[in-house]
Amino acid sequence: MIEVEKNFDLRPGDKERLIRNAEFVGRKSFTDVYYDTPNFSLTRRDYWLRTRNGKFELKVPLNQEGINSRKTDQYKELETDEEIARKLNLNVKAVLPAQLADKVYKPFATITTARETYRKGDFHLDFDETDFGFSTFEAELMVKDISEVSAAESKIIEFAKVHGISGTEAHGKVIEHIFRRNPEHYKVLLEAGVVE
Repeated sequence: MIEVEKNFDLRPGDKERLIRNAEFVGRKSFTDVYYDTPNFSLTRRDYWLRTRNGKFELKVPLNQEGINSRKTDQYKELETDEEIARKLNLNVKAVLPAQLADKVYKPFATITTARETYRKGDFHLDFDETDFGFSTFEAELMVKDISEVSAAESKIIEFAKVHGISGTEAHGKVIEHIFRRNPEHYKVLLEAGVVE
């Protein structure tokens, strides 16, 4: 599956409008630990290696154009150690955490998130509160094939306009964490066109 998503800042009253007639899916809390090399070889390519509650995942971008020309973010999530090792040119038969340590992948951010999720039509609506004082909203559609991405982008943009949030784009939580806590890392991402 392919995630097509966009983060937005919310103003007072936005959440109430967004969840009107939406189905409440649930609340959960999780901790993400993000990894990279000392020269940021992953994040400068918009690759996001993390453990979520102890399990490795790698988000790989499908839209390679610069952030300025993106309408949404599109990622393929690799969830098995074998898929991740293959994408990172590691030995697929070896233990992933040990290989990552050998290649000097180290944590650069640990974020605990309390998430409220709603479903509204085909949309997943995630409202996140982080342990570093940042709140964000993400509208997401899941599609099966790359050929469906453009239509999903248009639907997300239209959804935002209908709900009066079209002009209030925002950072996702890991970018905001980097922005607040590691100016050197953020500068690398700016220079690489991963953020604006």
